[in-house]
Amino acid sequence: MKSVIIIDYKVGNLFSVKQACDSVGMKSKISSDLNEIRSADGLILPGVGAFNEAMKNLNDLGISSVLKKRVGDKIPLFGVCLGLQLLFTKSEEFESGLGLDLIPGTIKRFPNSFNGNKMKVPHVAWNTILRNQIEWEKTPFSNLTNNQYMYFVHSYYVDPSSNSCILSETNYNGKSFCSSVLINNIFATQFHPEKSGEKGLKIYKNLKDCQIT
Repeated sequence: MKSVIIIDYKVGNLFSVKQACDSVGMKSKISSDLNEIRSADGLILPGVGAFNEAMKNLNDLGISSVLKKRVGDKIPLFGVCLGLQLLFTKSEEFESGLGLDLIPGTIKRFPNSFNGNKMKVPHVAWNTILRNQIEWEKTPFSNLTNNQYMYFVHSYYVDPSSNSCILSETNYNGKSFCSSVLINNIFATQFHPEKSGEKGLKIYKNLKDCQIT
């Protein structure tokens, strides 16, 4: 991913993602132009906010169909926070809403308690990412250690239909949830690498230096 389009759909942490790309020497541009999205070498889908509003914006701007076509053509896609959740089939946020359905699964709200442990929602914290079935070597997590701290801000989490796409999990007061996925040319994180210090920027550098395959 030498050059990327950061997709602007009026919801998201666009400029912090752009700064992270700039800091590792990755050529990037913030854009909602469909022709630029169609011609990009790689795509970043950031996001902060409500699932249904985000999907409405993606659909109204004509980005949804172009994005799915580009993923089908094996163009690398990196999703961040809400950008991860939008990749899934549906969300339970407010009324059930349909996502891009690039990865089968559902977005669920954290419970107020789990196994007797009170859970503060949203989950706003530095928390660790734990290796799942996929080895991190030759992935965007290359050279990161297990139990690495990353920065999270979210009330909902992804529940993939298959565990095979889970790159990392995170434990919140006893509740384990998927904190990143990697499947073919799609990589996405629930946490914000661009707000996670040096180790988070390492993920952006890894994306610059290697393809998602």
